[in-house]
Formats: sequence, C-alpha cells, structure tokens
Amino acid sequence: MPPQVGSRRSLIVSLVLTVAIAFGSLAATLSLGWGPKLGLDLAGGLSVVYKPTTQASLADMQEVVTILTNRVDGLGVSGATVNLQGTEVVVSVPGVKDARQVLAAVGQTAQLLFRPVLCEAGVGTKLVKTPLPACAPQYQDTEANLNVNTTTGNPVNIAPDPAFTDIASTKPAKDLAQDTVLLPLLGQPGVRYVLGKSELTGHSIKKAIAQQDQAGAWVVNYTLTSTGSPLWDKVAAENFHQLLAIELDGVVQSAPLIQPNQASFTSFDGQGQISGSFTEASAKTLALAMNFGALPVRLQALTTVTVSPTLGHSALVAGLGAGLAGLALVLLYTILYYRALGLVIVFGLAVTASLLWAIISALGHTAFAPSFDLAGVTGLIVSIGITVDSYIVYFERLKDEARAGRSVRSSVDRGFRSAWRTVLAADTVSLLAAVLLYIIAVGDVKGFAFFLGLSTLMDVFITWYFTRPLVVLLGRRGSSSTSKLSMAAGLHAGAPSE
Repeated sequence: MPPQVGSRRSLIVSLVLTVAIAFGSLAATLSLGWGPKLGLDLAGGLSVVYKPTTQASLADMQEVVTILTNRVDGLGVSGATVNLQGTEVVVSVPGVKDARQVLAAVGQTAQLLFRPVLCEAGVGTKLVKTPLPACAPQYQDTEANLNVNTTTGNPVNIAPDPAFTDIASTKPAKDLAQDTVLLPLLGQPGVRYVLGKSELTGHSIKKAIAQQDQAGAWVVNYTLTSTGSPLWDKVAAENFHQLLAIELDGVVQSAPLIQPNQASFTSFDGQGQISGSFTEASAKTLALAMNFGALPVRLQALTTVTVSPTLGHSALVAGLGAGLAGLALVLLYTILYYRALGLVIVFGLAVTASLLWAIISALGHTAFAPSFDLAGVTGLIVSIGITVDSYIVYFERLKDEARAGRSVRSSVDRGFRSAWRTVLAADTVSLLAAVLLYIIAVGDVKGFAFFLGLSTLMDVFITWYFTRPLVVLLGRRGSSSTSKLSMAAGLHAGAPSE
C-alpha cells in the first residue's frame, strides 16, 4: 500500500483552517470597509510629466523622486506614484478632487533662497537685460540709507530705482542662486526687488508649519537645522537693519527687515518666520515644500493630464465581463469533464479570490503594494490560468493512476506526489518571471508583475493546504458510485475502453 499523503486529522485541520482564514479575512476587510487601492486609470486623478530645465545627474534625479514622493505622501493621498523614466519624472496621483492644489504642492520646485535686497524696482516691461545694472547709491537699501528708527521699527522710505522700470523680471530658468536677479513680491505685482546672490538655501530648514499669527494673518514658522542655525545668524548679522528677501521659485515671499526694534544684533536661536500675503492654502503649500526639502534642479511640466475614472471604469467593466464569461465557460467545461472534481476547482477559486481580495485590500493601506490598476487586473486574470492549470495537472495525474487500474483511494495518494513537483516547478518559473519583471520594469508593468507574483504564491499555498486535503479526503472515502457526477466517473472520463 503506498505511503499516505497525510493523516485524516491533519488534512481536515488544514482544509478547515484554510477556508476559515480565506472567508474570515474577506469578511473582516468588508466589515472595515477596506478595498483595493485603485490606480489612476480606475480612480481618476492627476498625471504630470516633469523634465529638468537644466542638465541633471542621476543622483539629482533620484533625489527629486524621493522628495516628490514625500510631498504626495504628505498630502495624505493614497496610491500616488513617482517614477523616473530616463530624464523625466512621472507623477501619478489617483483619486484627487482638487487637481490644481495637488499640482501646486507637488510641482513646486521649492528652491528656497535667502537673498539680500539691493534696491526696490517698480513695474517692468518686457525688456530683458542681462546682466542687470547696479542699483544707484541713493536707491540702495543699505543700513545707512534705511536709517532704521529702533523705537518705532520703521526704516526710511526709499523710492524704487527708475533704472529698472524698463527691465522685465528674471525668468524662472535664469533665477540662479549665484546671480543678481529682479523678482516680484508675492501678492503685490507692482513691487519688485533687485536681489543679490543667495546667502542661504532651504536645506538649512529643519521643520516648517503654517499658522496664524496674533493678527489672524497666515505665516510660516520654521526651525533651522543645527548647522543651519549659525549660518542664518551669520547672514542675519551681515544684513542687520537691512531687508533680506525670502525667495521661493522666482517669487519673493517676504522681505523682512532684520531686527528693526533692536539696536544691535542678537541670535535667532534657530527659529524664524516667513510672513507675507499668504492665504491658508499658499501658506500650507509653502510649509509642505519646505518640510520635504528643496529640489536640486528646477522642473518644467511637459504634460499635465487630469484623468477621468469613467474611461477606466468602462474598460474595467468590459474586461471583467469578458474575464468572467471566459471563466464561467472554463468552469462549466471542467465540471462536465471532471464531474465532482470540477466543483473542487470552483470552490478552490472562490477561496483564492477571497484571500486575494483581503490581501490586496490590506496592502492598499500600506505603501508597499503598487496601485491596483488595469495592469494589475490583467495580472490577476492571467493568474487564473495558472491556478486552473495546477488543478488540471493534479487531476490528469489522478486519471493516469486510475487508468493504470488503481483505486480512487490509491490514486489520490500517489497522484499528488508527482503532480506537486510539476505544480511547484511551474509556479517557481512564473514567480521568477514576475520578480524579474517587477525589478526591471516601471509604471503599470510593475503592477502587473506584482499581482501576478502574488497570485502565483497564492496558488502554491492553495494547492498544498486546500486542494491536496480536499481531494485526498474525497478520494479516501472510496466512492464506488455509478453516478455520472461522482469523483470516480470524473477520473475515468475519457479513459480508453477496455
């Protein structure tokens, strides 16, 4: 008598636990209201392709990906992805309602620079002039010209330098930290400043938060890093009783006067505040950008697409409809061909589907799994074929044993041993292909590979802990029924006539 695949008790425990885990997990996720983390093509949202305005190294672009990822995560958006494709960065943010706000927060380069104000300039024309002329001595915002009254904190009002009236503001692509620039003040297009080279960058910022001050105005309070604090004190001391502009992406956010009520400079102790014509949204956007760092390069949006979920939903419905129709035909055929064993396939697919839904829904609440998009759906549909193949390999092996004259009881014990090696080898090849594809691919293909690999692992688990014990238990009952739907009839279906 052949060696047994397992004791009756262990087989029953394995079968019951697998079914309980599968349907219990499904019930738990449904009760929690969890579902798959839908991708851009199913949930709709925003897709933006960025390109650096200047040549950038691979290290710089990888830092861009990291910072943009932190930004979209900081917005509380689930399922957002940031991928580097050559020299371009692709940002996909599914399920957003306010695409403009997301675009403003994500796309902002956050090149935060602290520049000394050389002089004020009035409204300019379109005339571009580089390099910029020097500010006339009587218009320079020096400590002597400003002559700050420390009692009131008010400086002497210096008129804008008329030499800049016919000169246009510096374009974003030319706003370089080492150059003198001409930039507008936030919320006041008629006010512009001629600024010197940057003396401090946003890398010195440790934390920033948008808050309302005592007057109800929105400001951004920030804390400097341990290395940034002494640098800020040095810059502030050099510009004591002068204007120091805080510039973000070519716009002066604020140009505060350094300690106007003090007769001599004192340390800021690692803290500062940016005030200006902020709204709540713009203050929070600035704080978010400062918190997650300044990008090492400027980005230019090549394409910006707002995706409607309608098209993806229609494609999903059509794809699932075709998949379910095909699956129904396959299951009908297996029931007609394998009889009672065909019902094992139906029940097994239900267990697999329950576990996959629970796992994918749970992973949707983590940052590990990619978004569930049409490519992921395709991966799952392909995996159905792999799963059904595993059943067929086992059942055909059982039929070979039955044709050799062995009993049903003997066939299920012997058949699984040889079938298991084949199933394991096939699933290993499929899993290796999925892993390799996941490593080298980007975007939607990575999602396809992930869900294909997950389904393949699930097939190994279900084959051992569900299919094996169920079929063995059914076979050991030694069915001698002459019913056309019996397990014995399924094993001998198509057998050559004696």
